[in-house]
Amino acid sequence: MTYKLIAIDIDDTLINDDKEVTPATQSALEAAVAKDVVVTLATGRAYASAQAIARQTGLNVPIITYQGALIKNLMDEEVLYERYVPQDAARKLYEFCLERNLHLQTYIDDKLYSREENQKLIDYCKLNKTPYYIEPDFMKMIEQPAPKLLIIDTPELLDEIAPQLRELLGSEVHITKSKPHFLEIMHHEGTKGHALTFLSNHFGVDLKDTIAVGDSWNDHEMLEAAGLGVAMGNAIPALKEIADYVTLSNNEDGIKHVIEKFVLNA
Repeated sequence: MTYKLIAIDIDDTLINDDKEVTPATQSALEAAVAKDVVVTLATGRAYASAQAIARQTGLNVPIITYQGALIKNLMDEEVLYERYVPQDAARKLYEFCLERNLHLQTYIDDKLYSREENQKLIDYCKLNKTPYYIEPDFMKMIEQPAPKLLIIDTPELLDEIAPQLRELLGSEVHITKSKPHFLEIMHHEGTKGHALTFLSNHFGVDLKDTIAVGDSWNDHEMLEAAGLGVAMGNAIPALKEIADYVTLSNNEDGIKHVIEKFVLNA
């Protein structure tokens, strides 16, 4: 099998627990690119955050951000694919969160906005090295096009409200957990699976010739869409169950292992 495109999640996949791309993984990425394989990132992160990592690793292709709601070219920052959360759904979501005093944040023009400053916001932004902006009149933000809205709370509470939100917001939105404490709401076509399909068409690559690698449930659509779906050794059990292959963990250069096994030795 000759794989021509590989889409890689960032957190707990490409980067280790120290938030670094190791030299060994970097060398593997460069070797894949040298074989004319398209190497892209597919992340829930905002473009501003994801592009910094992509540029550090020397990538120069479009990258998938906001869970698949935005694909943007690194070279000229041209937007290739964009899906916004439907306005009606965004308003209903905001009212739902307001009634229950839930932390909700949104992304406008690649900037993160919240109604108030709290520890959830501070910890999130520290984790992703993302600046934030406070807008007390948050409805002004809700009325603007957003690729993603995000609720931060305990895993148990998010598991409880996710089905309620699916019923409230309907089939026009896609709701997923990127991490146990993060519930993310996008347009129904804002998934990594939709984005991978778009990029494979963009590059003229058959989906069977693509590889997707991830660790969380928000990666499952792209693992299912790809010719080879790979779960990290540190992935959640549900993702490992649907994967075609399970590699080493993010602290054991799992991405390097995938590239060497399926790309360099193909």
